[in-house]
Amino acid sequence: MSKTVLVVAAHTDDEALGCGGTIAKHVAQGDEVYAVFLADGVTSRPDASAEELEERNAAAAKAHVVLGIKKSYMLGFPDNRMDSLPLLDIVQKLEGVLDEVQPEVVYTHHSGDLNVDHRITHQAVLTACRPVPGASVKEIYAFEVLSATEWNTPGVTPFIPNVFVDISDHIETKMEALAAYELEMRSEPHARSLANARRLAEFRGSCVGVSAAEGACLVRWLR
Repeated sequence: MSKTVLVVAAHTDDEALGCGGTIAKHVAQGDEVYAVFLADGVTSRPDASAEELEERNAAAAKAHVVLGIKKSYMLGFPDNRMDSLPLLDIVQKLEGVLDEVQPEVVYTHHSGDLNVDHRITHQAVLTACRPVPGASVKEIYAFEVLSATEWNTPGVTPFIPNVFVDISDHIETKMEALAAYELEMRSEPHARSLANARRLAEFRGSCVGVSAAEGACLVRWLR
């Protein structure tokens, strides 16, 4: 039986980094996958331009075709300034997407990421996906994003995956989607390089005896 899946990410490219292989696997299994991006991902940069935002959105559109995402929503909150906004404003806009999509499965950021937009996105998801009677969401998972999840202060809640998705058959799709974000990727030895993304998938795979995997933390699961 097919499922409706929603990926809630702070910025375009987070979805490919965090769960690109998982998205491709869902699509291959006949599930419908949607994505919503809370912040624009560009406006915090010095001399950011409208053209730069257009380029990033074009890269996202290309990556989403590769991954098989059915529809994406851009909420347009200010990049790396989501802590300056009332949480209610973010939650209400996210609730509008949830009401339209009615997902059963949600993937989002880990609560301990260094990036402030990632942390607020996690909080907004947990608020918008409150387990009230009749809620569509039955599963919530937190993914890891290179150059955010592993960079936070020691002592902050670490990312310790307890769910592993075998993406051995979908690693090349993930890599193709990341290649679409070439302006956001970096050269080695930067954490957010294509080579390191592949290494992480291989490492997570080796943890569970498969060629490639993505790790996630189970946040909620209603059976």
